[in-house]
Amino acid sequence: MTDTSDTRPDEAEAEAHAARPGRLLHRLMRFLPLIAPVLLWAVPCWVLLYGGQHWPPPVTLAGTALFVLGLVGMPLAMARGHGRRQQDGAAVIGDTLLGASWILFTWSVLIAVLVRPALALAGAGESQDRARIVTWAVLAVTAALLVWGYTEARRVPRVRRLDVELPRLGAGLDGLRVALITDTHYGPLDRARWSARVCETVNTLDADLVCHTGDIADGTAERRRAQAAPLGTVRARRARVYVTGNHEYYSEAQGWVELMDELGWEPLRNRHLLLERGGDTLVVAGVDDVTAGSSGLPGHRAHLAGALEGADPELPVLLLAHQPKFVDRAAAAGVDLQLSGHTHGGQIWPFHHLVGLDQPALAGLSHHGARTRLYTSRGTGFWGPPFRVFAPSEITLLVLRSPRPSTPA
Repeated sequence: MTDTSDTRPDEAEAEAHAARPGRLLHRLMRFLPLIAPVLLWAVPCWVLLYGGQHWPPPVTLAGTALFVLGLVGMPLAMARGHGRRQQDGAAVIGDTLLGASWILFTWSVLIAVLVRPALALAGAGESQDRARIVTWAVLAVTAALLVWGYTEARRVPRVRRLDVELPRLGAGLDGLRVALITDTHYGPLDRARWSARVCETVNTLDADLVCHTGDIADGTAERRRAQAAPLGTVRARRARVYVTGNHEYYSEAQGWVELMDELGWEPLRNRHLLLERGGDTLVVAGVDDVTAGSSGLPGHRAHLAGALEGADPELPVLLLAHQPKFVDRAAAAGVDLQLSGHTHGGQIWPFHHLVGLDQPALAGLSHHGARTRLYTSRGTGFWGPPFRVFAPSEITLLVLRSPRPSTPA
């Protein structure tokens, strides 16, 4: 019988062989939630207790028991805290253990890989002495970073100020002050007082426009209302605008849209408003988060064409979009400036390397295409683990500038 297929046997075999790595990676990713906690606790356990230190048996036994307790307790606490039961106390314990284990894992690996060989090359003591130096170094660095990281996460963010020149911005809008907060993530740890102090800080900025680019909270609007309530005290000369983040779609997003409207913020759900000053006009637009379309909520999706419908294409556009990766669509549409959050700047170093696999920018101002600027905030609050390590939170004040007239030679 003649083979009538378009692909020859050897070609089909080659294609199947090429597809195997992808299938294998996909299968491995399915086991990541099981593998990651084991690695987070097992690697530090080995580095601190079994890497040649020869601790007395009671020390080794007690230390191992603590690591086993963390390995078992962390996923159980997170399941009770973030699962169907939504127990805030359990969520705080699980999130704290997750952050602590990540920091301990990171510095166990770094110090074991870098410091121990350096000590050996320097001839510093016997192997057991070097192993114990590594143990104490890991514990000291981890303890210091946990204290510092917790303090950084819980403090009121510092204000980051910068000028952003937009080539199409009219002279009448020069100096327009835009305050940006994002990723407040009100959650299991009650931060009502922190929220009030953040809003007080925003009010000192005398902003024309105040923006919140989503991820208000972890939990429903009804559950986190007390923490979000201070947002109603925020003042702006012209407008307070808000767009949804991905976390709203884990927690009844429509409830958050309605609460923000109740608090006096204008939800820009695929729509825009016009901000006029000095005879010039700025289009301020917003889109739902890119995950909105898969949420199942009627009318929720990221729709840039709808957000800009009816706007004069000659006018400059300021766009609110929660995730930086929306900038490809913004650049294609000729948006002048996109404001985003979502990344937290990585929140706990070196997690920013993983964030970079998903987003085109981690923090700060970046340029995309011929016209579009993107400002990515590191976020005002924190998600989950109450730590920020080498990724400070921020309240941002952007002062928009029109092009300076060229000076004759």
